[in-house]
Amino acid sequence: MSLTSVKEFFSEHAPDIDVIELPQSTATVALAAEGHGVEPAQIAKTLALRVGDEVILIVTRGDARLDNRKYKARFGTKARMLGFGEVEGETGHPVGGVCPFGLVKPHTVYCDESLKAFDVVVPAAGAVNAAVHISPQRMAELTGAEWIDVSKT
Repeated sequence: MSLTSVKEFFSEHAPDIDVIELPQSTATVALAAEGHGVEPAQIAKTLALRVGDEVILIVTRGDARLDNRKYKARFGTKARMLGFGEVEGETGHPVGGVCPFGLVKPHTVYCDESLKAFDVVVPAAGAVNAAVHISPQRMAELTGAEWIDVSKT
């Protein structure tokens, strides 16, 4: 279902972008980088966090970590990742395949400024072996994302 919703998203909003399915898992940054022949930093990992009663998604480069000070300054609270069991219910995507496309529920999406270092990034596409190759700017446009600076590399 999740991979299907992502394919439907691209079919409707960006038919020029193909969802790439690999025979092996790309569920971690290292596996995704190896499978797609890119540096780990080019993997666009999607983090699902809770801010009060709202779930937000932050897409950042694969080798980055959230900077707690920057996050708290931006959102007014400490970063709280969703629990493993909550992720699929909120996004429709399994852990390892979470992306800002084809979501089961509408969520606010943020793209971290760190992604702008690349012409092309590789976010997952709703399955642990699927991804797309996309420019960070186009990803932000397609998802209505706001650019923020909350990571450290």
